[in-house]
Formats: sequence, structure tokens, C-alpha cells
Amino acid sequence: MEVFERAFDSMEREELLRTLEMFAKNWLAHDGCWFLAAEEQYGMETAIALDTKSWERFAAVEARRILTTFNIPENGGLVALERALNLRMYSVINKQHIEWSEDGTRLRFFMDICRVQETRRRKGLEDFPCKSVGMVEYEVFARTVDPRIRTQCLHCPPDAPPGLYCGWEFTLAES
Repeated sequence: MEVFERAFDSMEREELLRTLEMFAKNWLAHDGCWFLAAEEQYGMETAIALDTKSWERFAAVEARRILTTFNIPENGGLVALERALNLRMYSVINKQHIEWSEDGTRLRFFMDICRVQETRRRKGLEDFPCKSVGMVEYEVFARTVDPRIRTQCLHCPPDAPPGLYCGWEFTLAES
């Protein structure tokens, strides 16, 4: 049996980073293609319901893989969540930032540039109303990192102020 060298085995760091960015863009493009096909077949309301269910499942899978791959401790609180959010596929292609409250009890996550919404805006389309999907996605992701984490939407289309994308606040529930 011949052993073939994988293309990635000989890549330098810069090539691997470009590859990671390409994979992230491809992942997001697939998500968008899937959603458009569902919308065309079943309409917006059903497509959003299907998207919500899909993100509910994917957010848990993504969080568990991040925790395992990067040895982030279970029930690691907001510190673990901060690390996990920075390791999501989104972080490769969307500009985002995190803010901590002065007392360290609240973590706020902001999507500064969202490729999905930017694409829609370039095409002259209204923002995708992602709040209902995002509520499930971010809550499931955070609770998979630590079941004590509570999620609150600060703003998200269609309720985001002009020019902004989504913003989320995470706190730990009292034990």
C-alpha cells in the first residue's frame, strides 16, 4: 500500500493559516447555501425553524470539540467561555471582541464585522433576522462550556442599532 503525503503536511505556517481561513469561508458558504435552499423550498419561517434546530445541535458539537481539542476544563466559567468563543470557526473570518465588566462577573461578546450581514448589505438586502437563531446558538454553546452560564442578547438583527451586528452578555448563575 502506497502512502500519500497530504497537501497540509508540507505547508508552512502562512499557508496553513490561509487554508484555515478558506475552510472557514467554505463552512460559512455551505451554511448559507443550505439556508437559501431551505428558504426556497419551504419559505423563510420554516427555514429559520430548521436553521435554529441545526444551530442548536452544531453549537453543542462545536463547543465540545473546542473543549476537548484545547483542553479547556469543563465548568470553567466565563474564562473558559472566553477562550472557547475565540476558538470558534467564526473567529477566523469575523472580527469580534470581548469585554469584561469591572467586577469580572459579566462577559460581553460583540461581533464587530459579520460576513453574513456584510454580504447582504453589499447586495442591498436587509439584515438577516438572526436573533432567534442566535439566542439558541449562543445559549447552547455557552451552556455546553459551563451549564451555569446564562446568556442575554444585547442586540442582534433585526433589533440591532444601525451598523451593528450581534452582542451577547454572559453571566454565571448562582450555585
